[in-house]
Amino acid sequence: MSEKNRVGIVCYPSSGGSGIVATELGLALAHRGWEVHFITYAQPLRLQGFESNVFFHEVQTDNYPVFHHPPYTLSLAVKIHEVAEAHGLDVLHVHYAIPHATAAYLAKQMFLPKRLPVVTTLHGTDITLVGVQPAFHRITRFSIEESDRVTAVSQFLRQKTVESFGVEREIEVIPNFVDPDKFRPLDERRLPFCANRDEKIVVHASNFRPVKNIPSVIHTFAKIREAMPARLLLVGDGPERYGAQELVGQLGLQKNVHFLGIREGMSDLLGCADLYLLPSEHESFGLSALEAMSCGAPVIATSRGGTGEVVVPGVTGYLCDPHDIDEMGRIAVELLSDQERHRLVGQAARKRVLELFTEDKVIAQYEQVYRELTGEAVRS
Repeated sequence: MSEKNRVGIVCYPSSGGSGIVATELGLALAHRGWEVHFITYAQPLRLQGFESNVFFHEVQTDNYPVFHHPPYTLSLAVKIHEVAEAHGLDVLHVHYAIPHATAAYLAKQMFLPKRLPVVTTLHGTDITLVGVQPAFHRITRFSIEESDRVTAVSQFLRQKTVESFGVEREIEVIPNFVDPDKFRPLDERRLPFCANRDEKIVVHASNFRPVKNIPSVIHTFAKIREAMPARLLLVGDGPERYGAQELVGQLGLQKNVHFLGIREGMSDLLGCADLYLLPSEHESFGLSALEAMSCGAPVIATSRGGTGEVVVPGVTGYLCDPHDIDEMGRIAVELLSDQERHRLVGQAARKRVLELFTEDKVIAQYEQVYRELTGEAVRS
């Protein structure tokens, strides 16, 4: 391996969990001495300003009349090959099965007879929603099987991959992570511009897709608002935003619900949150819940999926059926009304993050994967 370890990271640059994890992983590797090359169609959301050892390579897709849709997978494969050749990548780490693992396979074949080890990390909807569609099932399975190493962010997702695709290869579970120095309780509660000191602050952040179940967030908040002064901060954007705005209007909550759009950082908002809501149809992990827990904010999350590997029910937060508005509302009101109980749950949430999900613990696991792939020493 070269004097400076070089890794290529392929991800979506948006506000979704896979892109955030991939970006934070790359930045953490750069701080540990790696030379990191991001390869995607736009600068990742959390990659702002100059970072030493970090490089961004934009994938450009040209339109041509014969193509009904730009062939991004092919353009990505070419760019991966180009970066690997020009910068001597030691390993390529792709996040999200398709099209990224598929493009990585093509690039690896183009790179022969030289070797380009590929790690594929599965994040959730690439397996539970997209990959299982008939049009993508076979190529998803093939791309997973052809990767040199495969990781999943939860035991739930690992098992779901085995069940849905019949893969026989090993899939290692490496959880998502958070920087506890960045996502931490604030010494003094800094209220958002829209909130008064007597109001409880409830937060939800997502890509506003149907799976995130935004109506349950709003209806649960309505239960909270009936019992006490409160504000709901909705962070993110996506196809469900306009429907959410209509629902807020129908419930007469316009003055209490604020749509903040896509934000580069969440630590300031989560640091002042009294409660975080994540009643998704299912979550393979729940990165935003982990960030909230790191800030000492109790979480009410979906009981469907991998959130049980993050939240300990009744200790660090609560797990509910995502459509049981009455139950989520009851728990929220009881928790927000009991200052001591709220404090203990928040402290337990923070403690669990420090024990299991810190950046240093998880980055070391990825570095071990890279070390085993290359067969050479990796800087620690």
